[in-house]
Amino acid sequence: MQPTASERAPYNGLTQAEPTLPSSAYWDGEKYQRDLDAIWYKNWLLICREADLAQPLAFRRFRIGTQDIVVLRDDTGALRAFHNTCRHRGSQLCQESEGRLKARLITCPYHAWSYSLRGDLVRVPSKSLPVGFDKADHPLYRVALSVWRGFVFINLQDDAAGSAQASFDPASGNLGNWPLETLVSGHVLRKVMHCNWKIFWENFNECLHCPGVHKDLSRLVPIYGRGLMSRHDDPEWTRHADNDAPEFSGGLRAGAETWSRDGQAHGPVFSGLTPAERAAGQTYATSLPSMFIVGHVDYVRTVRLVPLGPEETELVAEWLFAPEALAATDIDNIVAFGTQVLEEDAAICEVNQRGLRSMRHQAGVLMPEEYELHRFHNWVRERHAALSP
Repeated sequence: MQPTASERAPYNGLTQAEPTLPSSAYWDGEKYQRDLDAIWYKNWLLICREADLAQPLAFRRFRIGTQDIVVLRDDTGALRAFHNTCRHRGSQLCQESEGRLKARLITCPYHAWSYSLRGDLVRVPSKSLPVGFDKADHPLYRVALSVWRGFVFINLQDDAAGSAQASFDPASGNLGNWPLETLVSGHVLRKVMHCNWKIFWENFNECLHCPGVHKDLSRLVPIYGRGLMSRHDDPEWTRHADNDAPEFSGGLRAGAETWSRDGQAHGPVFSGLTPAERAAGQTYATSLPSMFIVGHVDYVRTVRLVPLGPEETELVAEWLFAPEALAATDIDNIVAFGTQVLEEDAAICEVNQRGLRSMRHQAGVLMPEEYELHRFHNWVRERHAALSP
């Protein structure tokens, strides 16, 4: 008899002690700038959903590090992104955080250079133009934009290639059976965490902290209560390979359906999910460095990160529901549980951050269950190395 896939699967854990990133990587200003240059300015970043810019002439501004970006829907319905900077002398163009343009032009408030919604310079109010000056040579600085299933991503590289879809971790779950494009927002949480953005991702990538930090979540997802993320995190997993109890196999506790205060679905279950997807209780997809998305049986949750400084990160979480289910769904039961988990994560990340300033602590060491942290650290190291001359 051929071995099953689970029997062939290896143990996930690290087999030797691995160092973390140096502690200065989480608070030093120069290291933070390096993160911006090597990672945030070179990868696809989630900024909003298409529905946030539903009408022609709608715009929103976004700040990534020092970069001020405006995203708009032009008069033909196309989405476009530009640096929020006039080509004349660098003035900021749009000053409000969001709204609707009053005309089919973007006009600089300083010297009234005007641009079409496609970014072309169309009007200069000077009485005469320099010899050889051509408006076509002075468009807005365009920013690459990609839409993935209703989510809008930008990439600040001058020669950005590919698409947002290619930015997702290949090890991520497949959300193809969730109707992401048609979902509507039921709640948004915005929070500034006093920690480096990498601290949050490290916390996301392990569950050693779950028994002590997430007591309610650990009851809902029993394998988390063992400090593990999946069956193969246990070095003795083969002893329990045939045990389908959730503390060994993963998934939600018996009788639970989704992430909510009582574990019950509070609206219609998405019809296209497979039995395995329903049984899992949560399916994650990750696009570093800016977002992850979680498919539950009755809603979807997204988390977007924005670095504000070496020791500050904005978190924006959004709960998405089917339009017909929104009015009939007990959103409070769902949102309260998800908010609790995120608040617990934010609080412990801040505790982690506060300890890193010790002059004696140069770096930490990873335990076997922290194999995903090691993968994340290598991802960061590789991008820094690519930036080096």
